Amino acid sequence: MGFTEEHRKWVEDHISRRTGERRGRLERGHGHGERMFVEKVWWPMMGHFNDLHPEYEVLDWRGWPYFVDFAWKPGQVKFAFEVKGYGPHVQNTDRTRYRQELNRETYLQIAGYRVVAIPYDDLEASPENTIFLLRSLLMPYLALRTEEKEAFSRLERDILQIAVRSNGDIRPVDLVRELGIDLRTVRKCMRSLCEKGKFKPIVSQVSGRVCRYEYVHSLNDIQLW
Repeated sequence: MGFTEEHRKWVEDHISRRTGERRGRLERGHGHGERMFVEKVWWPMMGHFNDLHPEYEVLDWRGWPYFVDFAWKPGQVKFAFEVKGYGPHVQNTDRTRYRQELNRETYLQIAGYRVVAIPYDDLEASPENTIFLLRSLLMPYLALRTEEKEAFSRLERDILQIAVRSNGDIRPVDLVRELGIDLRTVRKCMRSLCEKGKFKPIVSQVSGRVCRYEYVHSLNDIQLW
């Protein structure tokens, strides 16, 4: 699928799992600048929205909710991306609000987030520059040795990608339907992936057979596609 369809599904999925102000903030806050970021930077750079959370709520030091434009949380890594225009952040005449914003950014770092400001003007004029900077910044967290990537077949990488989209658990029958392959091939691939530590077989208490597989998350898997 292309960006438009994947973006729609991604936003709708997050909206469906939220209530109250968390939902309202996403419906109101995911505007033009945020969409430009995911369309012109994140999607060309990553090709998916795995572990990226729009309008992500973080409680500040007073326990008040604060929403960052995007939080990226693969594994134990936490990044906060903020799309910032020139007017609201440089020419802000509300000095109290400006001071609070700076304090919140400091608190985000205390809470373990690496805070990254994304210039709005660059998203319009030179998104490739933002892609270059972000790729350089994130590369240490995405690094994957060539031999590790080659340890997985194309079919195994497809299965890993499906597992990520399915929130971790997959059934053999789902793979048969989605990949158009026979059950014997699915079982062979899943045995291989279990041996490589990518899945854990879940045995049915009723039949005693493997009914599904639990995906073992790894930050490096983002580079397997």
